[in-house]
Amino acid sequence: MMPPRMEGFKPFGIPMKNLETVVLLFEEFEAVRLTDYEHLTQAQAARKMNVSRPTFTRIYEQARRNIAKAFVEGKAILIQGGHYITDDYWFRCNDCNEVMITMKPVKYCRKCDSENIIQLNTNIPYV
Repeated sequence: MMPPRMEGFKPFGIPMKNLETVVLLFEEFEAVRLTDYEHLTQAQAARKMNVSRPTFTRIYEQARRNIAKAFVEGKAILIQGGHYITDDYWFRCNDCNEVMITMKPVKYCRKCDSENIIQLNTNIPYV
């Protein structure tokens, strides 16, 4: 599983403070990425995510419902949380938006040297 390059999406021209949100879990994002972007079958994507085919279908269908709700109702999409396993640390730089996947915690952005980074996955404690 790879972290998304962004934290979410919002309708054009509406300030975030005026929007309701829909949460797209990391595993839902990954299901959409594998099937709709990588063009894998649901069976192939299920194997990549190490889940059963029926479980994958439930994850994918929930992702589609969340995305559709945001589009139809004009809500922002936040990509966060969920149930996933990774041994890597995921960080994003708030200054240059660089996404970093590392084996150990980092304190600086590898691209711009900023200390303004956040950990995306919370299943691994940041030391």
